[in-house]
Amino acid sequence: CLCFGPVVYSFPLDISEEYLTAIRLDQADDQAAGDYNYDQQGDDWEGLCQTGQAQSPIALNVEETEDMYVPRIRFHYYNETLQTPLVLMNNGHTANMVIPPTQLGPRAYINGALLPGNFEAQSVHFHWGSRNSSGVEHLVNYNIERAQVEMHIVHKNTRYATTSEASKHRDGLAVLGVLIRPGRRQNSRNSGLTKIFNRVPRIVQYNTNATINGRLEVAQLLGSVVTGEFFTYNGSLTTPDCAEAVTWIVFPDVLELQYRLIERLFNLRDSRSRPLINNYRDLQDTNGRPIYYRRLPDLPNLV
Repeated sequence: CLCFGPVVYSFPLDISEEYLTAIRLDQADDQAAGDYNYDQQGDDWEGLCQTGQAQSPIALNVEETEDMYVPRIRFHYYNETLQTPLVLMNNGHTANMVIPPTQLGPRAYINGALLPGNFEAQSVHFHWGSRNSSGVEHLVNYNIERAQVEMHIVHKNTRYATTSEASKHRDGLAVLGVLIRPGRRQNSRNSGLTKIFNRVPRIVQYNTNATINGRLEVAQLLGSVVTGEFFTYNGSLTTPDCAEAVTWIVFPDVLELQYRLIERLFNLRDSRSRPLINNYRDLQDTNGRPIYYRRLPDLPNLV
């Protein structure tokens, strides 16, 4: 087990030492953020969360973006199977999975777009509302797609040894923001999300974890989303300490997941044993920051 003060963590016996260390670091980072909650959607958070001028999330509208060419995102090792077992955890704020290296050895990473370097995938977590409300953080094109969940795939600049160190630098982190809405049919291309959401009932209580069954690739988290079209801007973490160290990439295309899977999130409990719902931060001021939008190139008319 791993011990942080009074809290004891118990993990599968076949977990690798490297993955265990990564989970330990992730948990330490989360605890260092302090005992925050979403009772006021972040309005009562202190420090940089209150005073920062480059905070996230923000509203993203195509007509309010800068007219500048943005290269495509380049994905590396995204289609390679991750080392197993994978562990999904209820940390009291979200359902979180630390992303290990691939079975080939290297970590999945991204570059291109307006990213200032190579960024390795570190973890994935979710923000959601409740049965009566949406829980997306970024308001993309006025949320005409009626998304209810926002997934964040967190990446770290390879210049820095840890996520904690990276968060101290403006070029330290990159986060892919993916919106999810309820759909009637199960899309086989979103099977990675299904694997994760199938294990959510095993982590209802704070500080519980579950092993995710089967093979998983980081690309499966993106599923069918169109990655060639996206917003990008400089912002912050959307949780304390709200470090302004993030290059955000948010896709307007929306994934569909069956509602029976989404609603499993609403049963989770926080560290106070209260329902873990509406775990999203309110929109922040743009403060004149430039927002860029990459469009897919127009295809020639085929007659």
